[in-house]
Amino acid sequence: MATRAGTGLQHYGKVLVIAPHPDDEVLGCGGTMARMAEEGLDVQVAVVTSGRPPQFSEESVAQVQAEMRRAHAHLGVSQVHMLGLPAAALDTLAAADLNGAVGQLVREVRPDTLFLPFLGDIHADHQLAFLAAMVAARPRDRRVPSRILCYETLSETNWYAAPMTPAFVPNVHIDIAGTLARKLEAFAMFESQVKAFPDERSITTIEALALLRGSSVFAEAAEAFMLVRMIER
Repeated sequence: MATRAGTGLQHYGKVLVIAPHPDDEVLGCGGTMARMAEEGLDVQVAVVTSGRPPQFSEESVAQVQAEMRRAHAHLGVSQVHMLGLPAAALDTLAAADLNGAVGQLVREVRPDTLFLPFLGDIHADHQLAFLAAMVAARPRDRRVPSRILCYETLSETNWYAAPMTPAFVPNVHIDIAGTLARKLEAFAMFESQVKAFPDERSITTIEALALLRGSSVFAEAAEAFMLVRMIER
């Protein structure tokens, strides 16, 4: 399934992007978020975790969150929800607590579309955020999200042990030729996270992935997703 520039993305409706950590959402779907915002969609982000001492200093957490706010403003994000759960420690929480926090947010926002981290990511926070969002999106009434897609996060999605673990095999591509530059600019605002090439979290690699995903569907640039569920009404 390919979504081409010019056809419009209005059918995605209100969008909620679930990010385990600040910057995951920019890596995974920053170009799509920017394009959707340009086309008038309400794009919101939920950041599940925040760093806590002693593993993360207060100064570093404040810096990353300031970088995130600048990046989100550049992409056109309308609202950011900080759940504040412990970073790199979601596996220490009771499932009911994590599911409850994510579920309450999904009920409050009532998105038409959810973008989630991929279950097969190497980081346990990504896996647990995906599972909690899927619990929240169980189709128990007509208000559940009608579209759920997983994005890929460089240095997380491709570093597990596929095919022994789930492999990211995209079946949705969204053309971001018009917003790739904005995605790259947004990630550059995460000065604490940008690495020098050939590290995967380099501007060069992020651009290269977008060109590769685009070329696979004869577009100049794209972001790729795995469709989890789509309900047509």
